[in-house]
Amino acid sequence: MRLISKITVCLLGAGTLLSPASPVTAEDPKVAGHYVDVGIPQLPLRLWTEESGSGEPVLLIHGLGASTYTWRSFLPSLARTYRTIAVDLKGAGKSDKPNDEAYGILDQAALLKTLVEREALSRLTIIGHSMGGGVALALALDLNRTNPGALKRLVLISSVAYRQQLPYLGFMKRPFLGSDGRFALPPEVLVYAGLYSSYYAPSKITFDAVRTYAHPLHEPAGQRALIKMAEQIVPPNLQRLVARYRTIRQPTLVIWGAEDQVVPPSQGKKLAHDLANGRFEVLKDCGHVPQEEMPEETLALVSAFLN
Repeated sequence: MRLISKITVCLLGAGTLLSPASPVTAEDPKVAGHYVDVGIPQLPLRLWTEESGSGEPVLLIHGLGASTYTWRSFLPSLARTYRTIAVDLKGAGKSDKPNDEAYGILDQAALLKTLVEREALSRLTIIGHSMGGGVALALALDLNRTNPGALKRLVLISSVAYRQQLPYLGFMKRPFLGSDGRFALPPEVLVYAGLYSSYYAPSKITFDAVRTYAHPLHEPAGQRALIKMAEQIVPPNLQRLVARYRTIRQPTLVIWGAEDQVVPPSQGKKLAHDLANGRFEVLKDCGHVPQEEMPEETLALVSAFLN
């Protein structure tokens, strides 16, 4: 309860504790948002995507509790050279949130494979963060098996990849979760709690980030979807997936924050080793969300790798 009290105080006094959102410059490429139906005729399922730029495609996959918003510092720069496609996973952001059980990493990867096929994406770069990194790994394995040549390279940022205890899953239990299965606290408090535990420097958390990530959690469907994703974040066949990481031969950049308390850097080092062509980069004084906490440094690593 001490953490809840601290978070509430921070939010109430946020004028001095939360950073303002980063400005967007006039020369940044415009982002076009639209839905892509990855369902079947009798059961449509829409994923929200934000697309800009032209060139080889780059698909960006966010982590648990996030959305396309997490890539706000990446898209303008990458879109000057590439066709960037940021996607809200099923159950997240503006994407559909059906009342079913298919919210696991393999379920998400299957939907994104449909997106790749329906958008006819080739020579694709996939960038995934945290849970989105786990989805990227599963998607890479599937594409390499069925669509050889579709995937060009991977960027994995603080990615889930192995069995471990994930501290943020505690936010899916009491006192954060009520007996009715709904959140017992305002979504803004829960979002700030998650970001607070993920950032090395919580002073970098912005008003806009808290508001944006909390917005879909004001609806029961959004809360249920987040809980389902958290419950299913470890695939049932994880060991078989891990054994196949070595078959991913595409160049892969693995980026980690040195102070990551969610997925420790040792996991990143192991992942880079287990991949056939992995490279490990560590950012000092950075937590679990490098693309938000240290966007310029993270983007520099990604841009150098892509070029």
